[in-house]
Amino acid sequence: MDLALVRRLTSGEGWGLLQSLPPYDAKEALGLGVRLREAGFPADLVAAALTQSELRARAADKLGSSAAEMLLTRDGLEQATRRPVAEAHARRFAEAGVRHVLDLGCGIGSDAMAFADCDLQVDAVDADEVTAAIAAVNLRPWEHARVEHMHAEQVSLPRGEAARGVGVWLDPARRTPGVADISGRTRRLFRLEDLSPSWHVVRDIAGRAPAVAAKLSPAFPHAQLPAGAEAEWVSYDGEVVECAVWWGSLVRRPGRTAHVLGPRVDAVVTEADAVDADPTLAELGRLNPYLYEPDRAIIRSGLVGALVNAVGGRELATGLGYVNAAHELRLPWARRYAVTDVIPYNVKGLRALLRDRDAGRVTIKKRGVSIDADQLRRQLRLSGSQEVTVVLTRLRQAQVALVVTPF
Repeated sequence: MDLALVRRLTSGEGWGLLQSLPPYDAKEALGLGVRLREAGFPADLVAAALTQSELRARAADKLGSSAAEMLLTRDGLEQATRRPVAEAHARRFAEAGVRHVLDLGCGIGSDAMAFADCDLQVDAVDADEVTAAIAAVNLRPWEHARVEHMHAEQVSLPRGEAARGVGVWLDPARRTPGVADISGRTRRLFRLEDLSPSWHVVRDIAGRAPAVAAKLSPAFPHAQLPAGAEAEWVSYDGEVVECAVWWGSLVRRPGRTAHVLGPRVDAVVTEADAVDADPTLAELGRLNPYLYEPDRAIIRSGLVGALVNAVGGRELATGLGYVNAAHELRLPWARRYAVTDVIPYNVKGLRALLRDRDAGRVTIKKRGVSIDADQLRRQLRLSGSQEVTVVLTRLRQAQVALVVTPF
C-alpha cells in the first residue's frame, strides 16, 4: 500500500466504503468484491478495503475492539504490541510520573494508542512514510497525539527542566527493509547489531533522557543488560512476546524480571525470587510426585530458580525449566502435573508402558531432546481408550519419558 492509497482509503469515498463493509467472511469476500466493483468502486480501492477488513478481523484478538477502526498492514499487525501489553507499558510510564511520551519507531501506533488512552501526550515518529501515515490515522481519536515521518535519530530530546515528565519509548525495527515473500512480509532480524535505530543509538538516548524504554526481541542476551537497567521478559497467554528494557525512573527492579500476563493472570517474578535456589538436579530413582513447568517468560529470563525456591524442588536438567518437587503448590506462572511413571526413553519401552495404561490419544511435550513427536506417535501404534500426556526431556544428561497428569 502506497501513500496515495492510504490517503484515498482514509478519506471520503474510501473511508465510507471501509466502514460500510460487513464483518469479514473469507467465503464471501470474492463475491463481495465483484459486487462492489459492479457498483462503481475502483478495483484498487475495493481490494485495499477488503484487505483491511480481513486484517481487522485477524487483529481483534490482539488489539481489542479498537482494531475495528484501525488501518493495518500485515507486517504492522505482526509487529504491533498486544493491547494488554501496551496498556502495561503505558501504566508504567504514568506511574513513573511521565506525562509526555516520545514514541520513536511507532509502527502502526499500537503502543502510542495505549499511551494516549492513558492521558499521556504523545509525539510519535516512524522512519517509513506510509507507516507514519497509517499511525496518524490510528491516532486521530486523540487530540493530544500526533505523528511525524522522521527517523528516531533526528528527534531532538528535551534537556534540563524541559525534560521533566518526558519519557522515551523506542521500538527499533527488527525486519529487513523490502518485501521478502509473496505475502508482503519481511524477514525478521534478531541480533542487536541489526536493529534500526541501532542498539548503540538506543543506549545513547537512554543516557540522555530521564525515562527511557525499548521494546526488543525475547532473544535479548542477558549479558547485554546495562548496569542499573531492567530487562523484562513479557509473555501473554503462554507466548513470550517481547523483552522490554527499562532505564531511569521507569526501572522498578534492576536486573532481570519476568512478567506473565494473560486473561486471568498478571504476575511478576524477579531475580530476588531466584536467589539461593538449590542447583542440585533430580535423580531418576528418587523422583518426587509432582512436576512443574514454568511459563516461558520465566525460562527466557533465566529465573527458573524462582520456581525451584517456590516449590522446594529440583530441576531435571539445567536450563530446561522442568522442576520436580514433593509438594503440590498452585502458582499463576507455572503448570502442575502429577507424575505417574518415569522411564529411560526408548520407543519400545514407552510403547509397552502406554499400552499397559490403555493409552490411545497421546499429548507429547518435549524439551531438550531431538525427537519428532508425529513420528513417535506413529511408532507407538496405540489403540487404547485413554488420553495421556507424555513429557520427553532430559534428567541430567539422560533422555527420559515421564507420564504425567495435568491438574
